[in-house]
Amino acid sequence: MRVQAGLFATDAAAVGLALALQPTHGLERYAYAAGVLLLLAISGAYRLRISLQALDEIGRIARAVFVAFLPFLGLGTLGLAGRLLQQQLALTGLALVVARAVAYAALRHLRRQGRFCETTVIVGVGTVGEELAAVLRAHREYGLVPVGFVDSITPNGAHGPSPPLLGPIEELDDILRRLELHRIIVAFGPVREANWISVLRTAIANDVEVHIVPRFFDIGLSRRYGDDEIWGIPLYRVRRTALRSAAWRLKRTIDVIVSLVALLLLAPLATLIALGVRYSSPGAVIFRQPRLGQHGHEFEMLKFRTVRQEHASHTSNALAGVTPLGCWLRRLSLDELPQLWNVLRGDMSLIGPRPERPYFVQRYSIEVPGYEDRHRLPAGLTGLAQVHGLRGETSIHHRARFDNAYIEGWSLWLDITILLRTLGAVLRDSLLRTRVPPPEGGGAS
Repeated sequence: MRVQAGLFATDAAAVGLALALQPTHGLERYAYAAGVLLLLAISGAYRLRISLQALDEIGRIARAVFVAFLPFLGLGTLGLAGRLLQQQLALTGLALVVARAVAYAALRHLRRQGRFCETTVIVGVGTVGEELAAVLRAHREYGLVPVGFVDSITPNGAHGPSPPLLGPIEELDDILRRLELHRIIVAFGPVREANWISVLRTAIANDVEVHIVPRFFDIGLSRRYGDDEIWGIPLYRVRRTALRSAAWRLKRTIDVIVSLVALLLLAPLATLIALGVRYSSPGAVIFRQPRLGQHGHEFEMLKFRTVRQEHASHTSNALAGVTPLGCWLRRLSLDELPQLWNVLRGDMSLIGPRPERPYFVQRYSIEVPGYEDRHRLPAGLTGLAQVHGLRGETSIHHRARFDNAYIEGWSLWLDITILLRTLGAVLRDSLLRTRVPPPEGGGAS
């Protein structure tokens, strides 16, 4: 964090210098300067790279200084003020490039002196992995100190003395915690493909920066797409898990506000449904069923009862016993309304993997690869799998794949698109479907 703060201070000083070189002091100039710094922060300019080259930052800086200028064009800033802003744009861009060049040169020097360096492990023993270790030892300006390999075979020392073997892939979680590591490099060695997904998810869940050496880079198929590099070897940086991002806290705030407003607005409708359920068949109005949410936490998911009391089950997928009212509630997805209370309490989110019953979680965790990984985020009222039609008696393998894809690619915009697609699907189904939808989750709903 000290390095990132130093980079920001350097950029702020450069922007301030550009301001000082202007002869006037209009408020729009200060707003422009603040906009440039904000855009740089949003674009990831203060995420520390391994290879520090100021020329690589020119594109990012150019976008920031030009985009920050656009609102002033939209407001009709013309005449002398407009010309001064254009001059400030040029001065700011030049000052930022020079400042970043100086800052990177200083940081490379400090890294060579052993300061601001990070310990790292290389996952995968092989030609590329051992070459990476040798390069990092010889070029300390990258700021990474390799402390060992994670694999099931011992390095052969083809590129000189190698770091020790720390343990097999299966022990990666323990190795990360024991050594308090915050960065790993995945160099595809002779490791089974099935293990790589587990490696990446374990590392990301431990708040570790993960870089991957793309396959076939040495014949030019991947080199141009890397976002970092070590001595000509391209690296992909894997996105952090959603829970580590600042936007995730906003997601929870949205959940609370939307669920609270929806509960208040839909209270009259919920009251009518409750009366209908109460008098359509004997039994409780609210059906409570144990489900597993984030990290396997068990909670009671709430629904309006849609089956006769004697047919309610925590382990059966049978459709028998659906009441006439329950048929319509399921068709319109109105039986799910009480789950807004689950969202408000924090058991669930509006968007996320659908929660499953403990019986089926235990079964699917054995049968379906990656099924347990879908519990990394809170369960949701709807999710990416559901908007792709994966409800009821559909493939659990496909649903787990979509759930994990949602987790690893999460963004607020993705949540918005899923919510809009869900509303569209509910309206379409209410108008077109005539059959009773089966329970969800290999049957649960």
